[in-house]
Amino acid sequence: MKQLLNKYMAGLFGYLIVGGLATIVEWVGFWLFAEKMGIAYLLATAFAFAISTFANWLFGRLLVFRGKQNQSLLREILSVYLASVVGLLLNLLIMFVLVQLLAVGKMPAKIIATILVFAYNYLIRKLVIYKK
Repeated sequence: MKQLLNKYMAGLFGYLIVGGLATIVEWVGFWLFAEKMGIAYLLATAFAFAISTFANWLFGRLLVFRGKQNQSLLREILSVYLASVVGLLLNLLIMFVLVQLLAVGKMPAKIIATILVFAYNYLIRKLVIYKK
């Protein structure tokens, strides 16, 4: 049991690193699109999320889920993007509620949305995409 827990915690810690790197990609992308390019925050959220999903897949494959791929590379990437669509919808919904309904600033709302969607992203990859 302890060995299983240690393995799970190591995977979760690795995914925290992966998630952290992908989050940096997402936040920088969001900031560039929304603040510097003047793109509407919901569209900027979608663009940044699409780019960070690729970063998440790449970092995750290299650092956490290596050797667990039991499908073609194309199918794996498609699975990650399909699973991420739900994460994107959650992200957009949270952003809309926080910014439009609760008047939270865009960047704090982005940070909150990222934290809330993180658990979903890890679990869908661990239990569905990279299950043994």
